[in-house]
Amino acid sequence: MAPPGRPSRAGRNLPAAIGVGLLLGAAIVASLLLFKPAFLGIVAVAAMLGVRELWIAFQERGIRFPILPVAVGGVGMLVVAYFRGEGALAAAFALTTVAIIVWRLTEPAEGYLRDASAGVFAAAYVPFLAGFAMLMTAADHGAQRVLVFFILVVCNDTGGYATGVLAGRHPMAPSISPKKSWEGLAGSVVTAAGAGAITMVTMLHGQAWQGAVTGVAVVASATLGDLCESMIKRDLGIKDMGNLLPGHGGIMDRLDSLLPTAPVAWLLLSLFVPVK
Repeated sequence: MAPPGRPSRAGRNLPAAIGVGLLLGAAIVASLLLFKPAFLGIVAVAAMLGVRELWIAFQERGIRFPILPVAVGGVGMLVVAYFRGEGALAAAFALTTVAIIVWRLTEPAEGYLRDASAGVFAAAYVPFLAGFAMLMTAADHGAQRVLVFFILVVCNDTGGYATGVLAGRHPMAPSISPKKSWEGLAGSVVTAAGAGAITMVTMLHGQAWQGAVTGVAVVASATLGDLCESMIKRDLGIKDMGNLLPGHGGIMDRLDSLLPTAPVAWLLLSLFVPVK
């Protein structure tokens, strides 16, 4: 057992990680069940903090994307996704892209393509993908849809973490994320598929097989999202995106699996439990 305050075998300060996770989870559940617009506020704050972390991290490689249009456009994406749906989300992203390209014209030409491309990437990676959580929230039984989404991602992380610590022997992508193992992935699949079957039936009145399929899809997208963020950090030469969350790292170190999973969950839940 790791000494108090020190990282565990999987590289985390486990008590701090659990405490922060419980606090964040309580805030999310309370906002969804009591006042859904408050959840919009939580997501907007998290997304803007994530954009700021990317902006700071990218400067390690001399990349300085225009943060103001990314931030303003990002909040706009989340708001219109919640109130106006997927078409408005796509339009807001397009307008944000134009704003980034135009805004960067005010600075020297050197690095223009690099900085503008990084800005578009940041807008797509954080607020645009987060917008799919807003689409789920605004839909029929939105709170339940988002809770299923979060439960499956948490089960993916928890199942993979526990199995990897106890039985992880075969690295899945040693050059990208050495601590990820095939055994951990198997634990994620079993845990998320089981949780999906249960939550789909009890919370959304769907069928167990639909929940299991959703759970497996969540594992795939969350794992790829985690690996992609690990590759970004390796390219930038940093260990964590930040240190805002004790035991977790930065906001982006927690959003890495949530962001790419949001559109997957939105699509599958829309197909299996159509919005009335």
